[in-house]
Amino acid sequence: MQPAYFLKQSEVERVHEASLELLENVGLLVRNEKARGIFAKHGCMVDNQSTLVKFPPEVVEGCRQSFVPTYTFTARDPEFDRTIPDDRPIIVTASSAPDIIDPKTGEERRATSHDIANIAYLINELPGFDVFSISTLADDAPKGQFSISRFYPALKNCRKPVRSNTPNMQDLLDVLELGAIIAGSKEAYMDRPFINHHYCPVVSPLTMDVESTEAVIYLAERGFPVYGTIVPNAGMTAPLTLMAGLTVGNTEFLALATLLQMIRPGAPMIYAVLSTVADMRTGNYTPGAIETDMLQMAHSQMAQFYNVPSGGYIGLTNAQTNDAQSGYETGMNAIGALLGGVDMFNMGGLLGSLMAFDFGKAVIDNEIAIMLKRMKRGFEFSEENMCLDLISKVGPGGSFIEEMHTLRHMRDTAVLPKVASRSMRTNWESRGRHTAQDNAMAEARKILSKPNPVVFDKELDAKIRDRFEGLVAGDAKPIN
Repeated sequence: MQPAYFLKQSEVERVHEASLELLENVGLLVRNEKARGIFAKHGCMVDNQSTLVKFPPEVVEGCRQSFVPTYTFTARDPEFDRTIPDDRPIIVTASSAPDIIDPKTGEERRATSHDIANIAYLINELPGFDVFSISTLADDAPKGQFSISRFYPALKNCRKPVRSNTPNMQDLLDVLELGAIIAGSKEAYMDRPFINHHYCPVVSPLTMDVESTEAVIYLAERGFPVYGTIVPNAGMTAPLTLMAGLTVGNTEFLALATLLQMIRPGAPMIYAVLSTVADMRTGNYTPGAIETDMLQMAHSQMAQFYNVPSGGYIGLTNAQTNDAQSGYETGMNAIGALLGGVDMFNMGGLLGSLMAFDFGKAVIDNEIAIMLKRMKRGFEFSEENMCLDLISKVGPGGSFIEEMHTLRHMRDTAVLPKVASRSMRTNWESRGRHTAQDNAMAEARKILSKPNPVVFDKELDAKIRDRFEGLVAGDAKPIN
């Protein structure tokens, strides 16, 4: 599948040149002292008093030479490892919502570690998803266990790659220790680090923070998987044109990429973004807008110029319920991004501008994900697939429904949805007039009604709970 491009090659090159100009002449505020030291050591102009760092073009271009074209999400179970761009599209849940739509009452409330356990099990069983980026926070986390109360139920209930972040270094160290206990030792975990780390260390416009940057440096120095997402908001933290939003975001990506390559040349990265355009009538955040998709597609084109994987938070919605708005925002943006060559989609499960997880939304997004993967497969051209002999055999006026060829290809030619209804209206009415949300919630309840076969064994679970006293239960349970 050839990508659809907005920018000419000369325009891509100009965005790159403009980014180099901004890095050299305007620079970034770098709040983290250690990061400033790394930049200074490698030839950047650093003013420690103002925290301003300026990047000579030759320094950025030198670091660019060590960019690598792939990034692997490692799973607790190696069967679920995924590499981009080879396995694209990689579908990831959207993450870190504070709230959840309660599956019993339908009301929005604060999310808990129990919800994370249920979501992790659900994502483990939904085949469209490749990576579980921990979807919510955990309001019931004991003091001092904010991050462990998220990672533990996630890892306990999901064999797929698990991804999230931590708010401070102590939480990061606790999460890495959890990984080592699960792996059996620090050495075993170092050989196969299956927790995937993600941060937003660059705060638009052109500022690098303290805590997230500290975590990125620590992880990169030790060879753990880590990447960052760039999040300019045109009209608020970038000028109000698509080209300016793209240029600010690209400049920030190059700054973060330069830091990573200075720390560890050849460190895998993803050119990941959530570039948006603010609704200037209200100032509201608009991750579901079509401009978010357009920016993602353009950023992906820049990523292809740099020969690095691309992706980000795309296929999102501003809708508060699973209505037509939710469907068309997610669907249009996801399809556009796929056609634009995007490798990774953080698109699963969240409503209300990333503020609330909904089980039905996750199941619907799984169906969209399966459709995206089918579209990526394309037509699979071959003489065999043209079926000329079969067409000749059946002949004019015949039927193919009874042919063995039809039986063999029933499940691999077309997507057979579980959520979408294809019944005639009379049949749909006689079966209860169920909406897509009704069908999605029924599928979620069906999955979560069964015992989870992938949870930790009792001995491993006891080791974890002995180390982290008072830890949340982390068990998935039915939502009927």
